[in-house]
Amino acid sequence: MRVRIRAGDADAFGALFDEHADAVHRHAVWSAGDPAHAEDVVSLTFLEAWRIRGTLHPDGGSLRPWLLGIATNVLRNRRRAARRHRDALRRLPPRDTVPDFADEVIARMHDADQLAAAVAALRALSRADREVFLLCVWSELDYASAAEALGVPVGTVRSRLSRARTRLRALTQQPDSVEQGEHR
Repeated sequence: MRVRIRAGDADAFGALFDEHADAVHRHAVWSAGDPAHAEDVVSLTFLEAWRIRGTLHPDGGSLRPWLLGIATNVLRNRRRAARRHRDALRRLPPRDTVPDFADEVIARMHDADQLAAAVAALRALSRADREVFLLCVWSELDYASAAEALGVPVGTVRSRLSRARTRLRALTQQPDSVEQGEHR
């Protein structure tokens, strides 16, 4: 069987696995103490055995000692890698703490509340006053441009804007009046 395994005979290697996988698994469980970890060790052991099959002595008895020797090396390498990983993590600078975003969420909620209040206040204006306010204040048109956009005289724009500002000022000082609904 050794000669066949050395030659890369997949059937012979499959028979080797069937015969000794449980023994390698038990060895790994006893050494590592973790059945899931032991399954990885079994896989790595047979992968390494396949890789180095050409170094297998053609003479000899059971291949179990050879496989358990490979498994022992795999276990050592995994422990060494885990130790190096832990050491590398310890050398890293401490992570920045995750910023507390509660204040930002509260600010966004406050902004959303303010926007909802502004929209409600605008809805409380008459349609004509709201249009003038939106054009002059939010769209930053001058009186003449707003008058042109609405097809009304400049004096009408001025009076509607004044009325809208007065009404909005009153609404912001008395929030309950916003809930009375839109003024048409």
